[in-house]
Amino acid sequence: MLRRPPVKDKPRRSLAGIERPSGGISVQSRISTRRRIAVASWRPPSDGRIYARTAIDATPTLAYVEATRQRTGEHLTVTHVVGAALARALMAVPEVQSRIVFGRIRPFASCDIGFAVDVHDGADLAPVKVRHVDQLTPLEVARQLAPKAAQVRAGEDPAHRRSSSIVRHLPWWTLRPVLNTASLLVGGLGVPAFGQPAFPLGAAFISNVGTLGLDEAFMAPLPLARTPIYLAIGAVRDAPMAIDGSVVVRPQLVLVATGDHRIVDGAQAGRITTVLRELLAEPTRLDSPWQPPSS
Repeated sequence: MLRRPPVKDKPRRSLAGIERPSGGISVQSRISTRRRIAVASWRPPSDGRIYARTAIDATPTLAYVEATRQRTGEHLTVTHVVGAALARALMAVPEVQSRIVFGRIRPFASCDIGFAVDVHDGADLAPVKVRHVDQLTPLEVARQLAPKAAQVRAGEDPAHRRSSSIVRHLPWWTLRPVLNTASLLVGGLGVPAFGQPAFPLGAAFISNVGTLGLDEAFMAPLPLARTPIYLAIGAVRDAPMAIDGSVVVRPQLVLVATGDHRIVDGAQAGRITTVLRELLAEPTRLDSPWQPPSS
């Protein structure tokens, strides 16, 4: 008589990690703030998203970064250049600088950009927002971002400390309703709450995933922030390109955007990408504030 082999208990999933059959937690009990927020925020995919990927010749951008470093002695990176360029691209398509509140599209008052800052060697992430980036040069973006990022990494940023403490100490079953409330107040109405400032990620959010060794990535939006555009900056890699009818090897930068399809459609994404590519091909244009085109 054939007997079925004994079936091993499957690991049970929990909100804190994967449990062993015995019920013990196999991951560290203290997970990152970002991970707790992610678990409480996202449900199975159902909302409309639009994705756009573009690969550009990074030669002009890298030359601009190196020339600025040599001239000023300051630490400028590709992230700062892309941030300044994205802000100007958003100003060229102003209708995408919006969020959804009570089913209506509401514009942001200024073109602020959030930047992802790794904390504890990448174990956690925190946003740092820079105001009015469309009016800043890449070097000015770097000057504003650097001290704020250092403060977050040192654990001295009061907003990040307070929100992290709230997330760590709340029971898991309260996180989702708390985050929903925070989404309405912080991301929708612009009211500071739960340690977060108004519109914490701004009109767009940038993460340089290239520093993590990734050539490209598709970012998952954070519902709390109600930010319409997320942009991932990949690592710079040598790649074959068609230049003036010839195939040559150049440093390539891949940019991948995730957009809220309720606000951003294909035509708008194309216009943003066109402006972004033009500015990164001539980054010296970023040394002047954005000006609306003359009629």
